[in-house]
Amino acid sequence: MERRRFGRTGLEVSALGFGAGNVGGLMVRGTPAEQERAVARALELGINYFDTAPSYGDGESEQNLGRVLRVLRPNIILGTKFRLQLDDRGRIADAITESLEASLRRLGLDRVDLFQLHNPLSPDGGAFDAATVLERVVPALEGLRRQGKIRFCGITALGDTAAIHRVIEARVLDSAQVCYNLLNPSAGTTLPRGFHAHDFGRLLDRTRESAVGTIGIRVLAAGALSGTEARHAVAVPSVDPIASGPDYGADVRQANRLEALVREGHAQSLIEAALRFAIANNAMSTVLVGYSSLDHLEYAAACVNKGPLPQPTLDRLSALWQA
Repeated sequence: MERRRFGRTGLEVSALGFGAGNVGGLMVRGTPAEQERAVARALELGINYFDTAPSYGDGESEQNLGRVLRVLRPNIILGTKFRLQLDDRGRIADAITESLEASLRRLGLDRVDLFQLHNPLSPDGGAFDAATVLERVVPALEGLRRQGKIRFCGITALGDTAAIHRVIEARVLDSAQVCYNLLNPSAGTTLPRGFHAHDFGRLLDRTRESAVGTIGIRVLAAGALSGTEARHAVAVPSVDPIASGPDYGADVRQANRLEALVREGHAQSLIEAALRFAIANNAMSTVLVGYSSLDHLEYAAACVNKGPLPQPTLDRLSALWQA
């Protein structure tokens, strides 16, 4: 598995990460044996970045991942997150600390490598706008870093585009989770006129310039880029799109309009095309997939190991987006 530089942290992360989220569901609703086998196999495949959050299964993901890590005792890079409520506006530092302490208890750890804000950013004047993040959230995270409870910190780069760019360009954070997929490539390219998706304004250019480690999220659009509405038994039964179509069915229909990539031999499946597209941008450090089964993990790793999509395929994609 290819390793990539994670911004200015000095870390190197696997091009494919292990998403322990609720969408795929394996680390939330899988059996303990399935969960242990999947993590063990991920390690064998060379995956070293693992992602979780308190909101994934109301703490189940962190607890289950922690149990498996205590058995396997691997040398990995682990990231979790915190989400602030409106009531936390007057006690941001305390709320962040409390969330971290609860996560550490569930994970059975003394510290985490990466701790990230999970809230989308608000426009200026909103509850969690750029000023709030820079003036109140970041100092709280720096305090936890000085205490040795976290190594690095970052944001989930969703919400108001101008606010996201401002925070990234301040160069005070180590990482950003960036939504980037075939249904919304705006973090990496200029969208054609009339393209109906949230415009992230070539955010990957900003993360590259600011030496921010970049984690690709929703690279399979929560499964829509499989081209089918069917959901795995372990996966969350229904899912809301992020920054793409109005609903999951609309995303699946849009995905099927890209089937030309498969018919013309650019990739063996839409899933392969989506994964190899995501790693084709050199600003991307690692991409997350939420697994429902060991087979999903094996297939994702095989796709990523084929390497980025070549330029002729990227050119064909541009033509399909224009259409």
